[in-house]
Amino acid sequence: MTMISQTAGRSLRPSSSSGFFARLVNAAYALFDRLERRTAIKTLNELDDRALRDIGINRSQIEDAVYGQFKAELTRYI
Repeated sequence: MTMISQTAGRSLRPSSSSGFFARLVNAAYALFDRLERRTAIKTLNELDDRALRDIGINRSQIEDAVYGQFKAELTRYI
C-alpha cells in the first residue's frame, strides 16, 4: 500500500498571507515601541534639571538616553 503525505501538494514557500501578517505584526511592534519612547521622552522633559541631574543626564541628552545612545563616560558635571 502506498502512503501519501498530507504535505505533498503544499508549497515549501510561506504563503503571501503569512508574510503579510508577519509584516503587520512587526509594524504593530514598531508602532508600540515608538509610542513608548515618545512617552518616555515626554515624561523626562517634564522633570526639572535637578531631577535629570540626579538620574545622570541633562536636558540635551534625553533623546539619546531613551534611544540607548547615551554615553555616561562622556558626561562631565561641574
